[in-house]
Amino acid sequence: MTVAVAILAAGSGTRFAEKGSGPKPLAQLRGRPLVSWALGAAVGSGLRPIVLVVGHEGGRVARQASAAVIVTQASGWRRGIAHSLRAAIDLLEGWKQVDAVCVGLADQPKVGAEAYRRLSAAYDAGATLAAATYAGKRANPVLISRSLWPQARELQGDEGARQLMRTHPVVDVECGDTGDPVDVDTAEALAALEKEH
Repeated sequence: MTVAVAILAAGSGTRFAEKGSGPKPLAQLRGRPLVSWALGAAVGSGLRPIVLVVGHEGGRVARQASAAVIVTQASGWRRGIAHSLRAAIDLLEGWKQVDAVCVGLADQPKVGAEAYRRLSAAYDAGATLAAATYAGKRANPVLISRSLWPQARELQGDEGARQLMRTHPVVDVECGDTGDPVDVDTAEALAALEKEH
C-alpha cells in the first residue's frame, strides 16, 4: 500500500497579501520560504510520491520544489482550497499504486514529518479518512483514501477534507508531540513564529 503526500500552496493568501508582500508560500521564516518548511516535512516523512499544488504565482512557488517533488497547477485555485485538493487527486489518479493521500498546507511550517507517517500507519490499520490531532483538536495533515477521492473531487469552495468529515467516520491520530499546526495567515503570525526558539 502506498500513501502519497500533497502540499497545497495555490492560494493568494489575501489576508497576508494585504501587507504588501509576495505570495504567502514564499514568505520567509528563519531564512526559508514557508513552502520549503512544509515540503521538508513531506520529504522527510519517507512517503512518496510528493505533490506540490501551486496556483497564484505558481512558477515562483514551484521553484521551491526539489527533484523529489511533482508540481501541478490548480487551474481553479481562485475558487478555494477544494479545487487545489482536486488538482492533487487528479494528478494522483493515474498512479495506480497510490492508495491514499495525506494533505498538508504550505502555510503550516511546524507540522512535522512524523505526523504524515502516523497518518500512513492509520491507513495501514484500516482508516479511510484520518486527521492529525493536536491536544485532541483536529488539524492537518488529513489522510483521504482512494475510495473517497470521487467525493473529494466534488467538493467546492474554501474548505477541503473537513467537508468529508461531516459525512464519513474519521480516525483521529494524535500528533501533538510531532509538531504544531499553527497557520501563518498574517504577517503578525509570521513575526510571532520568527521570535520562537
